[in-house]
Parts: sequence; structure tokens; C-alpha cells
Amino acid sequence: MEKTTANRSVLKTLDFLEYFIQNNELSLSELVELSGMPKSTVFRILQTLEIRGFVSKTTTHNPPRYQLGLKLLEFGNIVAQRLEIRKIALPYMLQLRDRVDEAVNLIIRDQDEGVYIEKVDTRQYVRVYTQVGRKSPLYAGACPRILLSYLPDEEIEEVLNRVELQKIAPDTNTDKELLWQWIHAARESGYTLSYGELEPDSAAIAVPIRDFTGQVIAGLSLAGATSRFQQDRLEYLVKETKEIAKKIMSKLGYVEQKGGI
Repeated sequence: MEKTTANRSVLKTLDFLEYFIQNNELSLSELVELSGMPKSTVFRILQTLEIRGFVSKTTTHNPPRYQLGLKLLEFGNIVAQRLEIRKIALPYMLQLRDRVDEAVNLIIRDQDEGVYIEKVDTRQYVRVYTQVGRKSPLYAGACPRILLSYLPDEEIEEVLNRVELQKIAPDTNTDKELLWQWIHAARESGYTLSYGELEPDSAAIAVPIRDFTGQVIAGLSLAGATSRFQQDRLEYLVKETKEIAKKIMSKLGYVEQKGGI
């Protein structure tokens, strides 16, 4: 019974947002008429949506009228950006997989985690498990950590103060001082490297993906068995990954600065 009530409440709220699809502005009385709900209920829903930024009052009417808020624009931009980068990156990810025969992943930040939004599997018999939608904390693994590394120092501190560094696999680093060393090294070299941080006997390298503003919006990684990510092959893997990242960033409108990515 509680689940049904909760779902109905959510549906009512979503209905309110959908009323604005065909209407730029609506008054309280118009929303009462459209919804068929009591005026007090409509007012409470509007107040909640306004507090969270999903609707806003216009300043030119008395009594006030309501319109969609900027929070929805923020969500829309996020969704559009994620869809765009997946579409742009996928053919280049396939190129990278064919060149090096390792799994290729595309990851973006979701608060204190990285979420995998695209993947291309290797043809190798031994594979590292990933799937679209998988999340990993920003401090663990090459691809999540590339996103962490290019945040401002103050924001990194905020993230690390919010999360507890926990062992996900035997070789997950939980030493904050060492993590900072890895972050500074990633900024110098332009890539991150991990061994067994998310899964035993796995390795990964990752490079940043920048948009037209120069902001790092995603990470591109190779992942595979540790035996295939040894020193004699690392330089080649990093070079190939950076080259593909440059092609993706060019499509996103990024102009490479002196010193590379």
C-alpha cells in the first residue's frame, strides 16, 4: 500500500511538469483545473517544485504564474551531452579496440562516482568485466581516477572528505596521500594507470576527454588482463589511447593546447 501511494505521489508531480509542455506559463488556478486536485494540494506541489528549481514564478504577473525552472535545463544539458559523446566516441572506440585488441570504455562523472556509458569488448579470451551503467568510486581504477585527477584541488578534497576509501579489490588504494601523488602524476603525464584496483588480475589505462571549453567531461580507458599491460607494452597502449582521444575531442570542438591533452 505504501509503495502504491508513493508512486501516485511521484506521478502527480510528473504530471505537473508535463502540463508545461504545451503551456509556457500556468497560474495556480489553471493548474487546479488541469489536475482536478484541491487548490491546497496543487500549491504544496508547486512549492516543492519551486524549492528544487523545477519551476519558477514569473515576475510580471500578480497573482503569479509559473514556468519550468532552470534545473530542467541542467538535466537536459547533461542528457544531451551524454548522448552526444557516446555517439561521437563509439566509432573511434572501435578503432582503438581493433588497433590494440583490448576492451575500451567511456566513463563520465556522476557525483562521487564514475559511470560507464559505453564499452567495446576485446576479442581476447581473458576479459575484464565491465558493463554500461556500472559505477565505480572516483578514487579507484584508472578510468574513474582520470575524472578525479582533473577536478580542481578544492573539489577533490570535498569528494575525498565525503567518501570513505574502501577496498574494492585486494589492490585498491586507500591511502589518501598516495592518491594525491597519483593525481599529480596523472596531470603531468596525461594518463592514469591501475593494477587490480577494481578487480584482481586486471589492469587499465585512461586518458581525459575534453569538450570545446577545455573541461574534462569524460575518460577513455583500455582494460584487460594484467599480463597484457606490462612495461614493454605500456608506451604503445598510452600512445594509441591518446591518439584516439584527440580524435574524439576534435569532434567535440576541442582545440589542443601546447603540451597536449
